[in-house]
Amino acid sequence: MNRRISGILTPNITPVDDRGRVDEDQLRGYVDWLIDHGVDGLYPNGSTGEFVRFTAEERRRIVRIVVDQAAGRVPVLAGAAEANVDETIEACNAYGDMGVRAVAIVAPFYYPISSEGVHAYYARIARDVRVDVTLYNIPMFASPIEVDVVIRLAEEYPRIIGLKDSSGDLPNLMRMMAAIRPMRDDFSFLTGWDASLAPMLIAGADGGTNATSGVLPELTRAIHRACGEGDHKLAMELQYLLLPLFDAMIGLGEFPEGFRAGARARGWDLGRSRLPLSDIQQALIAEAERDINAMVHSTQAKMSATSEMPLEAIQVIARRVMEQLQK
Repeated sequence: MNRRISGILTPNITPVDDRGRVDEDQLRGYVDWLIDHGVDGLYPNGSTGEFVRFTAEERRRIVRIVVDQAAGRVPVLAGAAEANVDETIEACNAYGDMGVRAVAIVAPFYYPISSEGVHAYYARIARDVRVDVTLYNIPMFASPIEVDVVIRLAEEYPRIIGLKDSSGDLPNLMRMMAAIRPMRDDFSFLTGWDASLAPMLIAGADGGTNATSGVLPELTRAIHRACGEGDHKLAMELQYLLLPLFDAMIGLGEFPEGFRAGARARGWDLGRSRLPLSDIQQALIAEAERDINAMVHSTQAKMSATSEMPLEAIQVIARRVMEQLQK
């Protein structure tokens, strides 16, 4: 049976309070807001959630809160990468026991390793975990997962049920889909690179784990739905709305401060990241935040003006407007 993970799963920002601690109340409220605005799933402990800046104990707490607050309304795909394979397996099993749909595991980072080493790493995990696994290819930060390695792992381990790819490499994704789909109809392909969301979906990806969905979930959802309905013209029109906003947020530097700024434009002050910032950096962020705020509201207005937007997306925007008017 085809049980692919699909749709837009938000790699949610981790809210912190003014002392840098995980802000549980804000996280619960943000989870509700994302679900109310149409996301198809949640992805705690991803790159946007700054998983490397939290302790293992905090990472477990973050997943526990998200799973509890989601309460089965949407699936949770939890980032489970730790510093070594044994701790990663332990985290995977802990998250599986909490009720996540699957875990996402980045390839080993810091030390570059060979493709054979990447295969051995995931093979060990797939043999020892009690939860489904998605591979997470993000070559800008970790050892790349080559096409032949993904194909081998999909053939050998039913527990590995998908790939989250943040390389933006469309031809490579197509090569994987062409090889894996005939033998594994349950294998999910998700893109984590917002700049190519619509092209990846049009090519056959099942969905995305996109940081922009934590700011404008209406837009990423509308792109996914347009592709699903075969309206590729609308999907690309919406993609061109997403592109400059994504570029501005990711281009701010000190990732993911740009996406935190975008969330503030939607009324969510989720705090600052744990990365220490100089006065110069803070001034640059404050200046860029004004531009990002303007772009978020401009993009919302352009979406509202798109007469061909799917009714589902229009209803989401209308509900948000009514919520604001009632405050």
